[in-house]
Amino acid sequence: MPSDRKLAALPTQAAPLADAHVIGLPRALMYYRLGTKWRAFFEALGREVRVSKPSDRAVFERGEALSVDECCLASKLYLGHVDELADRVDAVFCPSLARPSAFRTYCTKFQALPDLVSNAFALAERPVTVLSELLWEDGAEKDERESYVRLAARLGASRKEGVAAWKQARRAQADHDDKLARAQADLVRSAARLPEGERAIQILVAAHPYVAHDPYVGGVVTDALRANGATVLFADEYDHERAYRRSQDFSASLPWVVNRELVGAILALHEEVDGIVLISAFPCGPDSMTDDAISRCVKGRPLLTLTVDAQSGTAGVETRVESFVDILSYQRKGGYLNG
Repeated sequence: MPSDRKLAALPTQAAPLADAHVIGLPRALMYYRLGTKWRAFFEALGREVRVSKPSDRAVFERGEALSVDECCLASKLYLGHVDELADRVDAVFCPSLARPSAFRTYCTKFQALPDLVSNAFALAERPVTVLSELLWEDGAEKDERESYVRLAARLGASRKEGVAAWKQARRAQADHDDKLARAQADLVRSAARLPEGERAIQILVAAHPYVAHDPYVGGVVTDALRANGATVLFADEYDHERAYRRSQDFSASLPWVVNRELVGAILALHEEVDGIVLISAFPCGPDSMTDDAISRCVKGRPLLTLTVDAQSGTAGVETRVESFVDILSYQRKGGYLNG
């Protein structure tokens, strides 16, 4: 099997989708990390971008019908979002994400995503046009730029147009990320200035962005936290590079870049929060290892681990969240302390 770098060098068929004017972005998986960049890129190339509607039970059921049982909840949702877009766009953007280095990898599903989508819809005899390219996110700038130039070429754009669109998209994503990181840092500083009795319980939610911010997956957890009076911070909104560097204090060998950033954010914000909630979509392989390591090694703050599956009811999750916030509130008042 050729390496990712060899795959990246393979020639691209000349403008196979030059007539694709409406591009669909599934509101799932890495859309929650790179959606701003992708939208800006296609719009800079003069394309109309349509994003699928927010996740709900119907979207999940459509994806589950297209998927095999072994796929994780997030992957099944992705197929549902592709299905939601298929009839109203010229092509659905399903990128493959490369492995820039040994410690900046992605789950294998992100590399195989275009094939997963194409095969699932072919077996279901459900027509869908897939726009894809092997993108070098989180790697060397040159590799990233060239991958986006190849993506632009698939739409009939020149190299100059592709480079210009990539630069514009990169700035848009950086501005978006910086805005989130600054807003959260301001929230932490504002809370630190309040007297202990006036400050709301602060909970750090550590989860992949497509879990934490998807209304069907993590929404039930964050809604329940806020309903119980907690202030919610998100590990994925902490500065990515600072979090990545901080993760070295936790592990020198953790391979997955997003999990690394979540761990680094936990370490950086550990003293600023009252508790931590780890959320994983069943059955996520990287999370099963990382969350267990966090629960064993990160001490000093109460931690709640939640695994979200496709169950229709939410009462169990809501009860656990309510109990967790109650315990933290009781501890602040002096409960559960000896001596």
